[in-house]
Amino acid sequence: MQYEEIIKELESLSNFDDVEGMARFGINPQKVFGVRMPELRRIAKKAGKDHFLADELWKAGFQETMILACMIEDPKMVTEEQMDAWAVDFDTWAVCDQCCMKLFHKTPFAYKKIFEWSMREEEFVKRAAFTLMAIVAVHDKKAPDTDIEQFFPIIIRESTDNRIYIKKAVNWALRQVGKRNINLNRKAIEVAEDILKTDSKSAKWIARDAIRELKTDKIQKRLKNKQEK
Repeated sequence: MQYEEIIKELESLSNFDDVEGMARFGINPQKVFGVRMPELRRIAKKAGKDHFLADELWKAGFQETMILACMIEDPKMVTEEQMDAWAVDFDTWAVCDQCCMKLFHKTPFAYKKIFEWSMREEEFVKRAAFTLMAIVAVHDKKAPDTDIEQFFPIIIRESTDNRIYIKKAVNWALRQVGKRNINLNRKAIEVAEDILKTDSKSAKWIARDAIRELKTDKIQKRLKNKQEK
């Protein structure tokens, strides 16, 4: 597919009700077509991997074109400079999270960007660090626990950031690390209990919510069964 074809298709699929609904979730309706994910996946499949088309779609600046860019970009062609430039362009949690889920975690720079972006001040750049953290904890099956444990100091350090998209991502990362295996579950709970002592509303919320999930019978049973296999 060519760029013009994709834009025309997005325009034809645009749904005003969905655009209005997205506005309630902090997504700028002026830069949204209102096209749902199943349609975007269909368009991405039809387009195939295309580095140059991905660049065009990203620069268009609409939520859907940016998500499509992440879907059709070739991870092997992504550079650190491109990741940094795209991260700065994040203007909604949806684009941030989809980009990390569909593309960034597949690059060889994922861990490096977690550490770098976690120290950035821009809300969605920092969120990307913790979104990547959560995704890596789930999808990087071969990583030893020591690689994942490196995330704990970052989680502790940034748990006091009370911006909603940061604290939710920090919480997400802590929970996903704690659901990886029984060893990391125990360590994540210990970290959460330490965070709970912090004099910060966001830190206490992150910790309580993580402890609540990580200690559930469902999670404990699943991790113990996984360990025994």
